[in-house]
Parts: sequence; structure tokens; C-alpha cells
Amino acid sequence: MPFNWEAFAAAEPDLARTVEGRFAAFTHHVLATLRKDGSPRTTGIEVRFLHGELWLGMMPNSFKALDLRRDPRCTLQANPGPGTEMAGGDVRIAGRAIEVRDRETVARYAEAVEPPDPDAFHLFRVELTEVVRTYIEDGKYLAVQLWKPGAGTRVTRRT
Repeated sequence: MPFNWEAFAAAEPDLARTVEGRFAAFTHHVLATLRKDGSPRTTGIEVRFLHGELWLGMMPNSFKALDLRRDPRCTLQANPGPGTEMAGGDVRIAGRAIEVRDRETVARYAEAVEPPDPDAFHLFRVELTEVVRTYIEDGKYLAVQLWKPGAGTRVTRRT
């Protein structure tokens, strides 16, 4: 069963709040997609959590949109911000970006986000396959929270 953001947030509310907070701290983040030849491509992107979904909106025929149409696998990494503190930790989300073309859904997204041209953009919703948060715990442990569908969240620590 694919996990959308709403299902993840219901299953792991504390981790979901932390992840949303990290993405809300900055406007621009990093999206990794796969090029035609299978090599990775990283590009900047804005991320939205709306209506129970994780959304990616893109300019028409951008390389990242074409990549996702060809192969929906992707990873998002929250902007770590200035310096080395990374308040809240380093956050990554992996999944499959599914293009949404339903006019009503696209219009509802455009109404909330107000893109430059509400009639010309690609819209993808992300089905989650993994959520990872890496952070320093108690000032001495490197902690990694890893969530996968059906497995819940596992935390590992290293000194």
C-alpha cells in the first residue's frame, strides 16, 4: 500500500512534525531524480505539504519533471540552512513522484500555492518509501531515525 503524507503523519506524528518543520524552515530544498541514462540529477525545488499530500510543483518541461515522468523514483533533502547546526537534524524523504493531471486537484493546489502561471506547471504528489532524520542526541550520539512503510520507525545510535 502506498503511503501518502497523511498516512505517514498518522502513523508517525512526532517524526512527521519534525520533518515538516525542517522543510518549513527554508523555501528551497534539493530534489534528486534519475536522468535518461540512469545517472543522478539534483535540482532545487520548493516542497508543499497540503491536503494530506507532499507536493512538488515544477515549471513546464523542466528536466526534473521529465525525469520523474520517465522514472518516478526520487529523494528530497531539506535545506540544512546556514552553518553547521542543522536545528532539527538532517531530513530526507524518498519515494515515487506521481504526476497529477486531474484538473480539480491541480486547481486546488494552484489556489493554495499561487504559482506564476496556474495553467502551466507540472504537479506531482509523493508516495513515501522512506523517511530519514539524522541528528545529534544528548550532545554525544549520532542518531538516525529511519521509517519505512510497514516497518515503523527504527532508531540507531553511534558514539
